This record gives sequence, C-alpha cells and structure tokens, in this order.
Amino acid sequence: MMQKSAHNIAAIRIIVDADSLSAFISALAQQVAHHTGAHVDVQIVAGMAEGSSALDTLLSLEKMVVRRGKPCWSDRIPLARLQNLRRPESATKPGLILDLSASEPDVSGTVTLRPLYNGASGENALASALFHARSPDISIVRTDDVGARAIVGEGVASLEAAAGIGGAMEAVWSRVAMLLLAAIDGLNQPARAPAPANASAALPLTTRAVLKRSARTLATEAARTAYRLCCHAPHWRIGWRRPEPNGDVWARRDLGGAKWTVLPDPGDHFYADPFPFHHRGHDYVFFEDLDHKTGKGIICVVGFDDHGQPGPAIPVLEEPWHLSYPFLIEAHGEIWMLPEASLSGEITLYRAVEFPHRWERHSVLVSGVEAADATIVQHNGSWHMFAVIRHGIGGYSDTLAIWHAPDLFGPWIPHVANPVLINDRTARPAGNFVLRNGALMRPVQDCQDGYGAALALARIDRLDKTHFEQTIETNLTAGQYWPGHKLHTLNSNGHLETIDGSVIRPKSRLLTRLTERYYRP
Repeated sequence: MMQKSAHNIAAIRIIVDADSLSAFISALAQQVAHHTGAHVDVQIVAGMAEGSSALDTLLSLEKMVVRRGKPCWSDRIPLARLQNLRRPESATKPGLILDLSASEPDVSGTVTLRPLYNGASGENALASALFHARSPDISIVRTDDVGARAIVGEGVASLEAAAGIGGAMEAVWSRVAMLLLAAIDGLNQPARAPAPANASAALPLTTRAVLKRSARTLATEAARTAYRLCCHAPHWRIGWRRPEPNGDVWARRDLGGAKWTVLPDPGDHFYADPFPFHHRGHDYVFFEDLDHKTGKGIICVVGFDDHGQPGPAIPVLEEPWHLSYPFLIEAHGEIWMLPEASLSGEITLYRAVEFPHRWERHSVLVSGVEAADATIVQHNGSWHMFAVIRHGIGGYSDTLAIWHAPDLFGPWIPHVANPVLINDRTARPAGNFVLRNGALMRPVQDCQDGYGAALALARIDRLDKTHFEQTIETNLTAGQYWPGHKLHTLNSNGHLETIDGSVIRPKSRLLTRLTERYYRP
C-alpha cells in the first residue's frame, strides 16, 4: 500500500554519479516512491570517484566466480534502465534531495539527506571501506535549507550473508535505504548529533590491489568448496552446566566456573539455540535440531533425569518452514513458545497442550514481517518484544525492531522509532532477559566478525513506547572455557545454564573422532 507523502513532499530527487549507476538506484527510487507517495526522479552528475574502473573489474569477477550470476544491487545497469526516472528539463524544484554522489553539488535552499561511509560520500567510499577494512559506520547527514548540517541516522550493517564486495555493498545499501526512509519520516525531528563540516576522503581502489584481491578470492572460493565437501558447515553444539552459587556468566562476566558439558548430537544434525526450562521439579532444554542434509530446523527437547543427566532428543514442533530459537515464557497459568520462523512471515505463539511434548499453534502476534529470534520481556507495566528484521536483502542480525503490548496476546504495536537500532554488534537477541542488581539486561549477538561469532551483555538504560537505549557492558568469545568456534546464545533457568557454539565437524566418522579429541572441553 502506498504511504502518504511525508510532510506533503510532492517530489524527491536522487542524485547519483554517472560512473556509479547500479541496480541500487532503481531499487531505492522504488522504495522511496512506495513509502512516501511522492514523485521520484534521478539526476545524474559527473562522476568524481577515482578507481571506479577497478571497482567495475572486481564486481564483474565476483559476479562470475562468487555469485555465479546471481543478481545483486551492486550490478551495473545501463543508462536506459533509469530513463523513466531521469529528471526532465522542465522538472520543478524537489522538496527533498537524496544525494548519493561523491561530489558536493549546489543544493542551496533544498533539504538534503546524504549517506556517508566512515565519513566519506559516494559509492567508491563504500567500496573502499569494504575493500580496505570492514562494514563501515553509516551516517545520514541532513542539510537544511539554510545549510546547517546534522546527523539524523546511524548504523552498521551485517555482512554475514554477503558474497564478496558487491554483496557487501548490497547489504550496506539495504540498511542505508532503511535509514533514509526513517530520516524522511523524521524530517521535523531533532538531529542525533552535529555533522562534521567536511566529509572524509576515501582510500582509492587501484587496479593492482583489485587484481591481488581477485586472486585471493579465487583461492578462497576453492578452499570453501573443498571445506563444504568434507565438513558440515556450520556445526553448532550445545553446552550445559549447573552453575556455582553466584557463578553464572552474568555474575562472572566470563565463561569460567563450573565445567560445561556438551550435549551429544548425532553428527549429521546440529543442535543450537538452547532454552532451559524448569517445570514441576524437572529440567528441560528446548533447542533447534537442524538436519545437515535438508538444512531445515525443527524444535526438540531433552529432559534431565533424577541424576541430572540428559535423556534423548525428542522432536516437539515442526512446520513446513525452518524453526529455531524456541523462546519460552509462562503466562496466564500456561507455558508458551515463540520459535523463530522468519520464512513464514509471521511471529507465531504456540501453547503447550501436554508439556513438554505437545504444542499447538495459538495465535499470530505479528504478521507480514521477516523476523528472527523474537524475545519477550515485561517491563514497567508493558510487554515488549524484541526481534531482528529484514526485507529480503542484507544480513539477518543488524536491524532491531521492538513491539509493545498490554498483554502477551497483544495487540502488538510497533515501536515509533523502529528500527530502533541498526548495528551488527549489538542488535540481535541472544537469549532471555535477566534482572541483575536492579538493572534489566539482555544478551546480544556480536556479528562483526561473522554470524554468531561472539556475545555481548547489554544493560537496558531506557525502554518505553517512544525510546530505547542500551549500553554494552561485557563482550564474550569462545576460548579456554568453551573450546571451538563462535558463541551465540546464552540462557539460564536458575537450575541449568546453557550456551552454544560451532566446531569443525567432518562428514567422515574417522575425521570426526580426531576433531572431537582436539575440541573436547
């Protein structure tokens, strides 16, 4: 459905460099027109970016080798594809300009929104940041009609699903589009911070550097292909323990203390996203069980016997789509599950008919959303639900949305500031909220080095219907206390504490035994 034009803006202009014509331009124009209802045109200016030919070479190679022809927003498009969006000579003055160029055109008297990447503007600045470092700091700078500049949006995009520099550009641009739409909606809102007087300069892309990277790209792709032939990738596993008094992760701020025990898995399945639950004197752990052959997850449970040992994994919930992250909550005298089911386009609540093995679909809390790892907390008289969202493009772990409701069953209302956060290091939920020393805390995934690479412990500084603020207090990584790679879920029920992480799991049983000996906790 077309939205009403924000602040009665009738026309919006996108400015882009002539040597930076990509599929992103047409995608952004379509999104802006759909969101605002305004007429959108494109003005093409002379390119200013050095190294654009080197970038074109790199993108062409990646499309063949890394993406194998799969379309991407970084794909170059002919000028004719933008012909219906070209600014006509008789065009009236726009009410808003979205300036994607590397230059500083004369836009005096018109409000302008301009994305910067590590402080520099233009496509080459983004490509350079990705080429020389990692996902850049995005800032949206608003210049008002008298030339005053201010930052009105910020974020860091996740590159977990990105293929090469071109895929990474698409991932960043997908979040730039979100930030621009939010900035359009908030044109009359206060700025977050003053903007620097001048943009930073991006490091140039040279043909020599691109050729060296291309050689590495070919070698890396060959190694990845060989690895996937020999190993299950990734292979997650669950660790559990009974924490010592005042010795859990939240108290210690590390993974030390009582020894972690690995929950056995069959090898051709991985176990992840553990949620422990204590019910009528017994402990249970619910988790994602993914079959490596199909790549599809279901929800299983392991019950602990009177000697404190886990029993077999028993499937309890399966849908036609992938399921994971079985968040559990008690309310209205019953037990409820909110599993991750982003492929369904819904956040759905299930009720325990016969705990722990029988569950029934109860209600849809939010529909029409690609949301992952929904986590609910009651705070200051309201229910709040956190989840990461995306719109089919970009990473899965950087964009945090919140909904609030008077009751578990809703109605769930989107937070006015959604997305409240775009940051690959601090957005994605990683387990239950906890209350420590009077402060509400939540574990988050730190994905700056890849999906599930590490955890962080965040303190909620403000959470209400109009604001959200948090502070990262501690970062956690796998190491001597939890051997293997990565770490992305932390939970406790007061009796059991659980984490998960990934290891190398060869498809050969002989190699599996050798790696298990090396990675044994």
